[in-house]
This record gives sequence, C-alpha cells and structure tokens, in this order.
Amino acid sequence: MTDVPERMPLTHAFFDRPVLEVAPDLLGRTLVRTTPDGPIELRLTEVEAYAGERDPGSHAYRGRTPRNASMFGPPGHAYVYFIYGMWFSLNFVCGPEDHASGVLVRAGEILTGTELARARRPKARRPHELAQGPARLATALDIDRTLDGTDLCTGPGAPLSVLHGRPPAPELVRSGPRTGVGGDGAAHPWRYWIEGEPTVSRYRPHVPRRRPARAT
Repeated sequence: MTDVPERMPLTHAFFDRPVLEVAPDLLGRTLVRTTPDGPIELRLTEVEAYAGERDPGSHAYRGRTPRNASMFGPPGHAYVYFIYGMWFSLNFVCGPEDHASGVLVRAGEILTGTELARARRPKARRPHELAQGPARLATALDIDRTLDGTDLCTGPGAPLSVLHGRPPAPELVRSGPRTGVGGDGAAHPWRYWIEGEPTVSRYRPHVPRRRPARAT
C-alpha cells in the first residue's frame, strides 16, 4: 500500500462511509484550525460515533431541525452545536447525505499553535489539558457556530481541515461506551481513543436528571 503524505487532506470519500468505520479511522489524524492569529493543529486522540436517526444518543434521532441541519448534509463537513448555553462542540458529518451520522471530536494533542490555544484556555494547568474534552477542544481552537457546515476537505488555508496525519497502530485503538449517553444508546461501545494518550478525557457515565421534589 502506498504511504499517504501526512499533510494531504482527507477526502469526502473518506467520510462517505458508515460512521462506525470512520470514527476509529479518525484517530491520529490532524485537525487544522486556521485563525486570524495563525494556525492551530491538533492530533485527534478521542472521538465518539453517532448513528443519526437510528441512534437514541444522536441529535438527529427525532429528525431534522434548524439546529442539526448540517448533520443531514454531505459527508466531510462540520456540524457545530451549542450545549448547555455555555460551550460549543465539533462533529464531522459522515456517511451518505441525508443519513445524519457524525463523529464527535472529544480530545486531541495540540501540535502547533500551543500559545494560541493557551490564550483561550488559560485555566489549563498542563499542556495535555488544553483540548481534553469536546468543550475544551472547541474553546482552544476558537470553534463556534460560524463554522457549522464548513467543508473539512479543502486543505491549507481553510477555516477547518482534516489532514491524513499519523494513524496509530491498530493495537492501540480502544473502544467503550460513550460519555454521558443514557437510555437505549448507553451500552453502545462507540467511543474510540488511543491507549496511553494523556489527552484522552475521563469517561463519565450518564447521570439521570433528578426532578425537584414537589412542595407538600
């Protein structure tokens, strides 16, 4: 098999596959965020797969809405959403158009632009904490809803792009339940990470929200 240069962008065909194939194959790839102050590059170390309208854990489970419309678009584009009124999260759209599957980018190692990331994440005590978790990653890379729908496959100079990078050895890829997902989707082992990477976030199981007790 011919080696692919690390700096070559991934193609739309790469993302136009079943999400459970794409998700583990994204580990080790390089995410490039081009900002007005310079580029920030990150090696993906943890992701989660969401299988659209057949997945109770997915935003698309109940169909298309203005918020999740990008998930139904062509593969190889970004889906960015706002959560809890506080943070953004970045996803990569996968599979055939209109199937709404995607991969949540959970964590990564900052390779280039560390000081730019640190300026946005001043509370991070150690380098591996800069993009440890989806909200921290989006903050460090200056990702917000203006990037929703961005093409990830256009290469250098694009606001967001994903390069071939350095995929890990297969024996280093691990999988387990997704963080914070409950109900029928809780047991799906659709979180993937690189074994031994300090940037990988801590797994947290779903905790059901408790309704306040009624006054008597």
